Formats: sequence, C-alpha cells, structure tokens
Amino acid sequence: MDFQNRAGAKPGGGGVASISDANIERRERLRKLALETIDITKDPYFMRNHLGTYECRLCLTLHPNEGSYLAHTQGKKHQTNLARRHARDNKEAVVVPQQKVKAPKKRVMKIGRPGYKVVKQKDPETNQKSLLFEVDFAEIDPTFVPKHRFMSSFEQKLEVPDQKYQYLLFAADPYETIAFKIPNMEIDRSEGRFYTHWDREARRYTVQIYFKERNDNKPVPSLPQKTNSFNPSSGRH
Repeated sequence: MDFQNRAGAKPGGGGVASISDANIERRERLRKLALETIDITKDPYFMRNHLGTYECRLCLTLHPNEGSYLAHTQGKKHQTNLARRHARDNKEAVVVPQQKVKAPKKRVMKIGRPGYKVVKQKDPETNQKSLLFEVDFAEIDPTFVPKHRFMSSFEQKLEVPDQKYQYLLFAADPYETIAFKIPNMEIDRSEGRFYTHWDREARRYTVQIYFKERNDNKPVPSLPQKTNSFNPSSGRH
C-alpha cells in the first residue's frame, strides 16, 4: 500500500496514523513515563502470578509485562476504581474520638485585695434602694478585664448560709477575689437600673445595682462595713 500519497500525508512520512495506531503510541508513552516515575513494588494492587504474568487486584485484569500494568494504572478504569475504593474506605472508617487534653491552669501570684468604695443610694422618684461599687485595680494585667458575678449564700463555704443575704464577687488578676455581702433581694435589670463600666485609664471597675421594691414592709438587712478575700471553693479567708 502506498502510504506516502494518501490524503494528508507529508513527503517522506508514513501517512496519517489511524486511531488504533494513535492509541498504541499513547499507551507506550504512558508506560515509559510510569516506569520512570512510579515504584511498582510499592503498589498494593500489583501482583505477579504463578504463570509469570501480572495482575491488577483492584480491576482484576491480566498483563503480560510490567509496562503493560503501569500503562493500565494510568487509564480511566483503574483511576475510577481507585476513587471508588477510597470513597468506600472513608465511609467505613471508624472515627476514634480524641481525648480532650486539659490545658494546665495558669498560676498567678496574688498581690492582695484591691481598693474599693461602696455607696448606698436611694432613687427619690421610685424609692428604690441601690448600691454603687467602685473597685480599683491599679496593678491589673493589661490584657485582663475585671469580672463580677452574684452568688447565693448557700453556694459559699466561708460563712454559715443565711437566706437573707447574697454575695457580689469581683475578680481580676493578679488581685485576690473579693466579695460583698448584700441583701438577698431581686436585682432590677431593666434599662438604666443595672450599670457596669471598666475605666481603662483610671483602672476602676464600677457596678451599680438597684433592688426591686418589696411588697412587704420588712427592713432591708444591714450590710457589713468591710469585705475579705473570697474564694468560694476553699474553706478559709
């Protein structure tokens, strides 16, 4: 057959290659590339049988030599089966819950109690009683913001529980936590009746609370004049 004078052929060439010839050439290029870049001994699906041929245990195909097997691994069938196997393995994998590692608590050297001022007030319009707390934290950690919280008398372990009182705690490192013993009355948290402010320049933490009016005529319990260092989890001052 005259390949040189076929349509599309160039002088001196062998003629236009057919589709089958192009596929053979492509597989040969893939085989050579795979031989250069892939270590076939590490492939878990590569197996040499007793007949001297090679098998793909994933696709269940036979190959006469290593190059043929490597060319197969670059093909669509093998790559599709690999993706399916990977998806199935991920679905069947058992997720083992990781144990939470608790970070060690940072120990801060306490420097004593902060200065404070407590002012008793009374709203002339509503007749509500209020308390204004100003606590000075001059040596506070610059990255720390003071915190406060209310605590029931039955939650603490330092004094004999008394249902007439509750505690208002203030905490900020490196100062000791302090607590004020206040009447166990409902706190008015409506707008303008509960105020907190942290003055970073003066390093003063202000909290003002209003008590809701009582329906009875019982007197408000008296308040102590001083406060002590307070740690609800311990049994000592």
